[in-house]
Amino acid sequence: MRITTFDELLAEARRVGPVPVAVAAAHDPEVLKAVGQAQQEGIVTATLIGDWPAMEAYAAQISTRESADILDMLAQAQVVHEPDVKRAGAQAVALARDGQAAVVVKGQIKTADLLSAALNRHTGIRGRGLLSHVGIFELPGMDRLIYLSDSGVVVYPDVYQKLEIINNVVGVAHLFGVEWPKVAILAASETVHPKIPASIDALALAKMAEQGWVRGAVVDGPLGLELAISPHAAGMAEVESPIAGQADILIVPNVEAGNIAAKGLLYFAHARMAGLVVGARVPVVISSRADSADTRYLSLAMAAVLAHHEVLADHERR
Repeated sequence: MRITTFDELLAEARRVGPVPVAVAAAHDPEVLKAVGQAQQEGIVTATLIGDWPAMEAYAAQISTRESADILDMLAQAQVVHEPDVKRAGAQAVALARDGQAAVVVKGQIKTADLLSAALNRHTGIRGRGLLSHVGIFELPGMDRLIYLSDSGVVVYPDVYQKLEIINNVVGVAHLFGVEWPKVAILAASETVHPKIPASIDALALAKMAEQGWVRGAVVDGPLGLELAISPHAAGMAEVESPIAGQADILIVPNVEAGNIAAKGLLYFAHARMAGLVVGARVPVVISSRADSADTRYLSLAMAAVLAHHEVLADHERR
């Protein structure tokens, strides 16, 4: 079944859960709120690695339902007292490497430090390919979820890295029930121009996909954002594209464009968002400091569903 709303995502997460997660440097108020809610709803079971007194002190300061969820989680969760954030990150990654956690969650630790632990060749959870960020957005008035990549990991991807980014997000879309996702490679417009490298990459990627480098998706570009998602704009421009106005997946030129697009959707379009890093052995949730507890909670649900279906897919491959 295709997941088209976050309500459907949450229902699926509750159905497949609870999934074991390891939270690195868990002494973070917003993370504790999100993990507490997710554990209360049977989506996750948490191992919290961080400054235990700080976690207790935060929970004691609030007298709301959130506090009840957090106190209940602290009572049920396995807690490892480790105030050093880098060591906490390494311990969370070790749990995933040893099969004791199906998801790694970023707490009060820098993204670079957590990903560095994940990418360590000897002690990390490297996969076979590139790590990239996949964001999913629920937008008012849209009849589907919109996938965006990469807005958080690969700063200036070359064309080969963009190909891996496409395959990563297409794989996520497949696991979320999008059988044949429509992928738009974004640029300033649909016109290829030698002074706009993103347009040249987009043309190359569309041709590579046509030749079989991307499986199970329709890929086209370059396309402007409005031509990718608006049937009206695509009709007015008379764009000849198999995905014009119907894109499920948006591939951005670089992390700057992706970050701005994501923040624009959140703050101007009033979207809701879930997001995580794929390409490692397990999903890694790396919400930013400004992300709300709701975004973190939805990201946990996304990670739980993805981890569950990746395990099933792995068993089928074997």
